Amino acid sequence: MTDPSLDPGVDPSLDLVEGDRVEVEVGAPAHGGHCVARLDGRVLFVRHALPGERVTAEITERHRGYLRADAVEIHTPSPDRVEPPCPYAHPGGCGGCDLQHVASDAQLRWKADVVREQLRRLAGLDFPVRVEALSPVLGWRSRVRYAVDAAGRPGLLQHRSHQVVPIDRCRIAHPAIQELDLLDREWPDVDALEAVASTGGDVAALARPAGSGPLPVDDPTDSGVGSGVVSGVLPGGRVRLSGPDEVAEEAMGRRWRVPPEGFWQVHPAAADTLAATVVDLLRPAAGEISWDLYGGAGLFAAAVTDRTGARTTLVESSPIGCAAARANLADLPAVEIVEARVETALHRRRVTGPVDLVVLDPPRSGAGAHVVRAIAAARPRAVAYVACDPAALARDVGTFGSLGWRLTALRAFDCFPMTQHVECVALLEPAPQPLV
Repeated sequence: MTDPSLDPGVDPSLDLVEGDRVEVEVGAPAHGGHCVARLDGRVLFVRHALPGERVTAEITERHRGYLRADAVEIHTPSPDRVEPPCPYAHPGGCGGCDLQHVASDAQLRWKADVVREQLRRLAGLDFPVRVEALSPVLGWRSRVRYAVDAAGRPGLLQHRSHQVVPIDRCRIAHPAIQELDLLDREWPDVDALEAVASTGGDVAALARPAGSGPLPVDDPTDSGVGSGVVSGVLPGGRVRLSGPDEVAEEAMGRRWRVPPEGFWQVHPAAADTLAATVVDLLRPAAGEISWDLYGGAGLFAAAVTDRTGARTTLVESSPIGCAAARANLADLPAVEIVEARVETALHRRRVTGPVDLVVLDPPRSGAGAHVVRAIAAARPRAVAYVACDPAALARDVGTFGSLGWRLTALRAFDCFPMTQHVECVALLEPAPQPLV
């Protein structure tokens, strides 16, 4: 245990350990699904709390300079506090939902505050943010991964833990997934179960046999995989239990076929919403050349190319995503598909200018400075940046800003109700050149 006297500003007599309880006043929400409180100069990141509440917080983790805690008793409840719709959404319970104790409209304000603060802190921008609701707020999650414990019982994980919480059903899971019998059985030879319910009405279930490797993080913002089929086994060692080889998804007036283990937006309304927003912000014109980076099955490439009729280069590292894009965009010969990591494709000039429009939809970690610099060097007219992590977005917006670009528009959507996650679409454009 770290000596508290080593932390500047902390009372040396304050020697808290996991399980200790303290009473604190809760402050503003922070990135990560918690609120910030302070105790004798030390920062506490408190889950299951709301700004303005006075709570008893139980210490769950101790780090140099900060603590993590759960609000286990609410002394002064916020008017935005509600009874969680799920009986497993409590301290020590399922860690999948961060905000079930928060009223729906307050969840939108919470997420807007987080996005705004990240832009201010990491990009130096004071930019207005409003998060728009998507319906439904329960029963929306179309891709769910259940972990299986040592006794063969399926469930969901505690927050920041590998401890499995057996459940009867997940309240944010799509109704068709809730109707499956995966949680009614024991799975002694399985490490994880996955279920998909598509917007086209298909339902599929997959299993990861025991010993098939470490489980991916169960993150609603990242439902895809990045490896191909090997020796008849699905990516990640999965085995299909039921359902079709490909599921149908519907978006932007098109019908898509995607393997259930491939990537697709998790909220049923997200694909249409995000693609329409990208088009609205970019205003693609006939003849404009575009790049779709981290393009997946080609949702944004199709939306942009339908309006430009010109060449679009889609870059995607996942063989599954590239195969889906080739099959689904076969009627759009203007789309070229490059199977490569984005940074590699840009560095080795597999993707070259001139280019007018760029759609950038990186994973949670963001695009990174190398990719941002390469895009800026290509001098497109505009970039639409689709982001599921506000901190990564803010870092990359800051890099764009250092290269003479500016954030000119931002729309945010609650594509992950009841969780901390939020999806943003940002428009970045070169700053006007001063008149000589």
